[in-house]
Amino acid sequence: MKRLLVTVVLAAVASGAAAPSAKQGGAVPLGVKVGGLRLGGMPVEQARSALSWSYNRPVRFVFYGHRWRIRPEKIGATVDVEKTLGRALKASPGENVPLSVSIDGARLTRYSKGLDHWLSVPAQDATATLTSKLTPVVHAGKPGLAIHPVATRKRIEAALQLAARPLVRPAAETIAPKVTPTQFGPVVVIYRGSNRMHVYNGTRPWRVLPVATGQSIYPTPLGNWHVVDMQRNPWWRPPDSSWAQGLKPIPPGPGNPLGTRWMGLDAAGVGMHGTPDAASIGYSASHGCIRMYVPDAEWLFNQVHIGTPVFIVSA
Repeated sequence: MKRLLVTVVLAAVASGAAAPSAKQGGAVPLGVKVGGLRLGGMPVEQARSALSWSYNRPVRFVFYGHRWRIRPEKIGATVDVEKTLGRALKASPGENVPLSVSIDGARLTRYSKGLDHWLSVPAQDATATLTSKLTPVVHAGKPGLAIHPVATRKRIEAALQLAARPLVRPAAETIAPKVTPTQFGPVVVIYRGSNRMHVYNGTRPWRVLPVATGQSIYPTPLGNWHVVDMQRNPWWRPPDSSWAQGLKPIPPGPGNPLGTRWMGLDAAGVGMHGTPDAASIGYSASHGCIRMYVPDAEWLFNQVHIGTPVFIVSA
């Protein structure tokens, strides 16, 4: 009978019935880490508290002077402490046990895309201004930064697999300006008082052309404008103005008031264009637009592009 009892006890021990679990208590084997956190030698209760506290600390981010924190649950991550401790209790001394982490993929993706909207900065192209002598000067642009949401999500996921809280740097690349000072292109300066147009290739004088500008009751607007619309052989359509009441649209052709080319500005209703009324060139004769000889307008059309700066000054 005694031999039978001893045999039963030994069999129970051999079968692992006495193996420790997180709920049964015990201590984490010496040298064991859990998600990089040293828990070896700790009693279960102490290890449980240490793991829960460590994991639930905010994830730390840094990006070019920006620093912020967010708790794991806010981006869809939770840790199963009991399951993780169960693994740790069965680990070999010195083993690094992975965390049992659940991540809401959709939530983390939304957060990564949100970082893109918040942190990405578009590159700034070179810009032009006028000096006190009314000649253009071109200023260098600034590089931009583009966040990569997919790569950033992977970095956050990697950080969420750890009990420690290393700094997470969103994945990004530098975006160079598309237009540099050496690539700037044409600049147009229109002298409203003397009805002249100075065209520059960047900052280098190119051509001086005679033009017609607006009458005193329809003045061509002063300011820094840009070409926003370009049309070959345009239709003329009457604007919403008292002087155009009762007039009908005019198709392309010899009598079209816009000539053969239209270069509209971001000043409402104002543009540079050819004219069949060549006698008006050199005078303040238009309803606000900048009239040009037809060949000059066709030449300018081939030089400018959408975005070309156009300065209109009173001189």
